[in-house]
Amino acid sequence: MAGQAEKVFVPTDDELLQAQSNLWRHSLCYLTPMSLRCAVDLGVPTAIHRLGGAASPSELVAALSLPASKLPFLARLLRQLATAGVFTSTDAGTYRLNPLSYLLVDGVLIDGDASQTAIVRAAASRYYVEAAMGLADWFRKDFDGPVPSPFEDVHGAAIFEESMALLDPEMDQLIHDAVAAHDHMGIGPVLRQCSELFEGLETLTDCGGGDGTTARSIVEAYPHIKCTVLDLPKVMDKVLLPAEEGAVKYVSGDLFHVVPPAQAVLLKLVLHFWSDEDCIKILAQCKKAVPPRDAGGKVIVIDIVLGSVSAGPMLETQHLMDMLMLVMTRGRQREEKDWSDIFTKAGFSGYKIVKKLGARAVIEVYP
Repeated sequence: MAGQAEKVFVPTDDELLQAQSNLWRHSLCYLTPMSLRCAVDLGVPTAIHRLGGAASPSELVAALSLPASKLPFLARLLRQLATAGVFTSTDAGTYRLNPLSYLLVDGVLIDGDASQTAIVRAAASRYYVEAAMGLADWFRKDFDGPVPSPFEDVHGAAIFEESMALLDPEMDQLIHDAVAAHDHMGIGPVLRQCSELFEGLETLTDCGGGDGTTARSIVEAYPHIKCTVLDLPKVMDKVLLPAEEGAVKYVSGDLFHVVPPAQAVLLKLVLHFWSDEDCIKILAQCKKAVPPRDAGGKVIVIDIVLGSVSAGPMLETQHLMDMLMLVMTRGRQREEKDWSDIFTKAGFSGYKIVKKLGARAVIEVYP
């Protein structure tokens, strides 16, 4: 009947209590990354590793030279991080490393790269947090011209650009270290589980390859492939080249303007930093660099495909990574349809999702 008010939804007592608990959890979950950064800054994962892989709070207080008065507080910190899945707690009152905290042990090489502590420190830094806190103001603003990221709007600087180095050189270096750790991690599973990607290849260009960690891993697994690493001059200026480069060549340049020719071009966790328009420009340069499809030419994209997992923590991780791109960059994570659109607009004839590896996917794109 027109004008009749809809029945107001009233939760049951159990639903109300559960909702209140969920609201607390969502409102307070920022304390988990802050606790994690605290543990990393104190060196807790490394200390547990050096104590044989398991340690009690009292052993950690001694190993980390913390005041004895902080023992009960450290125990509470460890309890929270164990609840969050960072450590494994035992009935004996000790804490063990698990695969997650193993990634945070200093000096342990994983897939050719050191620990992932820079990611934790960057994500829990005041620059990242302040940018996220400015989201509501950013949504209300009507910008003239290209829309800056919330990070740019709040800090007046853009990550990876000179403005960030001028604003805070130490934070600029931490961001680069975090991106390098993020990019290098995971090449091992690609090499082990996607060997067909490299069959018949003789040359490959790794765009945005940084210090060449990924390229060296490829050459180690497939010595017949000659790799070229392309990155910006400011990145290459900091790269300590090995005395014997072997099959890896380093080139300073901008992938928006030219990509060194090869049978295959690798874009590993590059495109999500850029808008669709910029991705099309990058992919167009990659297409120029490879031979036709019938001659084995292809572009290998390793990136997140939103929705490639249907539910659970991995899907939440994908969406959180998309929010990170929203806050920090002008890029985004993409669903398969979005990837298909930019491949087509860049002039490619087709693509194939070769394999889904964790939150990421490996895509072959054909000229």
